[in-house]
Amino acid sequence: MGLAWPFLAAYLLDLLLGDPPQWPHPIRFLGRVIEYWEGVCYRPRVAAGAVFWLAVMVTTLIGVLGLLGAVMFLPQWAGAAVFAYFLYTGLATRSLHYESRRVEDALARGNLAVARKRLARIVGRGTSELSPEEIRRAVIETVAENLADGVVAPMFFTLLLGLPGLFLYKAANTMDSMVGYKNYRYGKFGKVAARADDVLNYLPARLTALLMVAAAAVAGLDARDAWRIMRRDAGNSSSPNAGWPEAAMAGALGVRLGGPSAYFGQVVKKPFIGDPGQPLAVGHHRQAVRILYATSLIMAGLTFLALYVTHAGAWGLLGLLR
Repeated sequence: MGLAWPFLAAYLLDLLLGDPPQWPHPIRFLGRVIEYWEGVCYRPRVAAGAVFWLAVMVTTLIGVLGLLGAVMFLPQWAGAAVFAYFLYTGLATRSLHYESRRVEDALARGNLAVARKRLARIVGRGTSELSPEEIRRAVIETVAENLADGVVAPMFFTLLLGLPGLFLYKAANTMDSMVGYKNYRYGKFGKVAARADDVLNYLPARLTALLMVAAAAVAGLDARDAWRIMRRDAGNSSSPNAGWPEAAMAGALGVRLGGPSAYFGQVVKKPFIGDPGQPLAVGHHRQAVRILYATSLIMAGLTFLALYVTHAGAWGLLGLLR
């Protein structure tokens, strides 16, 4: 069974429906799997974190292999529908737009407390004392970073490794979001999860930044500055990957991101990304959303085309090597 048409259906479902909270969702189930293995494996040691990471990845792979085995007994149309649904649950273009817009809507109504609370749902930092401009900066940074690991990277791994690649990536990325913190509990235990996520996102982050430059041209924004700032400031981040899409976004919008940030009571000094520009305003979020959708559409088009031309199946391009 080819993966191209199920992927296209999945992408259209994501654009139309986003992530309805009441629907059964494999990624939420992955979160419970991660919590289970954390409870079994937790010790404040790097080795325990490595065992935990492997346990989650093996469990995920077994689950996906079981799904692929079950699909073999279904009619082709039903199997394609199952593939489309599971692929859809791994994509996040609409939900990223929705969550960021909820923050901006609260700011537009002058409700700073609600904006801070909504922002806390999508960022890993303290939000209780942020100003409106700091909130807008955090939202745009989050859109840029999650464009890489919530939109482009899932398509990238779907193309390379099919459904198993998508869910192994989502498992690794979800582990990082749950335990990849430099604090007392997770500083050692979460180190393997954090490093693995850095490795897996190395290529997708850089691909995302390049696609964002093209997207800026498509969206009528500043592609030349997106390219210039990406090349100059991509390394101005504590993350080996986040600076790439953030720098491309800063250049495309003509704003400055990065700088000192509060992380749960502690101010972390970070270099700025981008040139000093106009204060962040509601229009910049709209421009960031244009970049989000243009980048997503370009990546989806490339993924569909590659899957269609190669007739890749459930294992993506890897399956063509067998």
